[in-house]
Amino acid sequence: MKNSTKRMLALLLAAALGVTALTACGQKEEPKNETSASAQLTASAAEPKTEDKEPEPEPAPEKRDDLVVAMESEPPTLHPFDHNAVTAGYMNLLTYNSLFKTDPYTLEPVPDLCKSYEQVDDVTWRFTIYDNVTFHDGSHMTAEDVKASMEYARNYPTTKLYSAFWTDVKVVDEYTVEVTTDGSYALTLLDMSSNKIVPKALIEQDNDFNLNPVGSGPYKFVSQSLGDKLEFEAFDDYFDAGHQPVIKHLTWRIIPEGSSRTIALEAGEVDFLIEVEANDMGRLREDEAVEVQTVSGTRMNFFSMNNEVAPFNNALFRKAVNCAVDRDAVLTVALNGEGVKATGTCPSVFPGTSQDNVEEYDFEKAQQYLEQSGVDVSDLTFSCIVSNDTTRRAAEVVQANLRELGVEMTIESLDYAAWLQDVMGGTYETAITGYTSASLARYLKGSIHTSAMNAANQARVSDSKLDAWIDLGMTQTDEDESNATFREATAYLNSLTPYVPLYESIVTRAYNSSLQGVVVGASGNVHFEDISWAD
Repeated sequence: MKNSTKRMLALLLAAALGVTALTACGQKEEPKNETSASAQLTASAAEPKTEDKEPEPEPAPEKRDDLVVAMESEPPTLHPFDHNAVTAGYMNLLTYNSLFKTDPYTLEPVPDLCKSYEQVDDVTWRFTIYDNVTFHDGSHMTAEDVKASMEYARNYPTTKLYSAFWTDVKVVDEYTVEVTTDGSYALTLLDMSSNKIVPKALIEQDNDFNLNPVGSGPYKFVSQSLGDKLEFEAFDDYFDAGHQPVIKHLTWRIIPEGSSRTIALEAGEVDFLIEVEANDMGRLREDEAVEVQTVSGTRMNFFSMNNEVAPFNNALFRKAVNCAVDRDAVLTVALNGEGVKATGTCPSVFPGTSQDNVEEYDFEKAQQYLEQSGVDVSDLTFSCIVSNDTTRRAAEVVQANLRELGVEMTIESLDYAAWLQDVMGGTYETAITGYTSASLARYLKGSIHTSAMNAANQARVSDSKLDAWIDLGMTQTDEDESNATFREATAYLNSLTPYVPLYESIVTRAYNSSLQGVVVGASGNVHFEDISWAD
């Protein structure tokens, strides 16, 4: 490595690791009492003697019923279907329910609105919902709302991952629907967990669910101040009595800068951090007023290359880039070591992930691949778009690594909404991106399958062999069989190198230590309806 690049990385590492008012108090002299001494004695004698009493204890402060959450990016929408954004997903958890939800510990689907269900045959499922579910507008939920919502979701390309599995939805009775799948399908219940249920009447009225997000969730939307905050209040008629919100007033503040979020938590201006600045983790862990919770996550973060545009449509050039990137340096600079270095293209936590055909940092091999690719880098320059402090630091390491290879890359910081639009629409060259899912099948179908183009297929991958493996694995209900299929798929994916895997995230949340009931899942979701302030 050239000395200039070594110096650049050293500077990046160093950068990542690296009024009292006085008041004079004077007491005014009290005016002298002009009463005569004899009068004072008379008054004193007239006053009855009283025994010294202990002061009354001050009343205990009222238990808080509000909570302020800080996150770095504003959700692009509050709509349940018209997005593929993690931040919008956090909002959807507050305001909507599905027939199933994901267990935070196992990531398996468990019943939510669904009271009972059965698999009638290989392609037929029958679901019965609770009969006491009320929407935020006061209307009563029935099977008609379930059918209408599942059909409505298909209007949005971003729902392809979880709305394409069925061929028919039939209302059986007031609270029962029958769903027919397109052949044997292993992820029916998981896909049902993504289908939010909204009032049929509002769908028919062309309600804008971004402006008026009416669902049946534990919180009702109150207001949004763009760029500042969103406010929600507890839904008193929430159907699930065991999870009735104790926190009545919930505010989400938008604070883009990581250290500012940390300071706000330390000062008591906010109570809960969704994204924790990696460089502040040490001091937050030492703060007795703060609790830091970390769990292994399912999110893979990568240097995404648009496979549809030159030179990234050249597999050998992509391999050159892959071998040129020092993942250890990325992990240190971007996350202060708070993560897991990625090797293969898929999260290692999933049993069907293969490490075959994985190539790590090897500068000499990068030079060989570059020569074999035939790409002339003498005047090659391309951009990398990023959306926050962490991804910018990661991009700076990649930039220094590629400069050593003779490749120039510029870095462009965008707000989250603009970044998301470019990445999902394929109007970019490279980007620091990421993807998370509850299963390897969903991960592959959502981020790699051709059908996910213009959704979460960020690298614009389209390969018929990959699609066939993914489709097959999703029909295999036997876990060993599906894992074997996915191991073949991921080994092949590693050889294609559609993007450079950088790191697997550790999910971290920091919050006021007086909060109780906080459960952080591997997907990063938090159920705020289960959180309360300690007595």
